[in-house]
Amino acid sequence: MALILNILWFIFGGGFFAWVLWVVLGSLLFITVVGIPFGFAAFRIAGFAAFPFGKELVDSRALGEERIVGTSLANFLWIILAGIWLAISHIIAGVSLCLTIIGIPFGFAHFRLAGVCFAPLGKKPVLK
Repeated sequence: MALILNILWFIFGGGFFAWVLWVVLGSLLFITVVGIPFGFAAFRIAGFAAFPFGKELVDSRALGEERIVGTSLANFLWIILAGIWLAISHIIAGVSLCLTIIGIPFGFAHFRLAGVCFAPLGKKPVLK
C-alpha cells in the first residue's frame, strides 16, 4: 500500500515539487560553509519528501547515534531563517489537499513535512 501511495504522491500529491524544492534548498545551502550541515539535512528531508509513506523521521539519538554539539542552536536558527516559511508552504498545500476527499492522505503527508521543517538537523528517515 505504501508503494502505491508513494507513486501517487510523487506524481499527483506534490512529492516531485517538494523533492525538487528541498534539493534546490540543499544545493543553495552548500554554497556557504556554515550552510553545509543544513544542506545535508535538506537532502535527507528531500528523500523523505519524495516518498514519505511507510517512513518516519526520528531523532538520531533514538537510533543510538550521538548528536552533534550545537544542533539545538542550529535548529533554532533554521526555524527563523527557513523553517517557518517551509512549514507555512507545506501547511497551505496540506490544507488545500485536505479539501478534497482523495487528497486527504497527501494533505497529511504535507502536515508531516511541515513538522519536519522546524527541526531537520539530527533527524533520520526510517522504515515504519
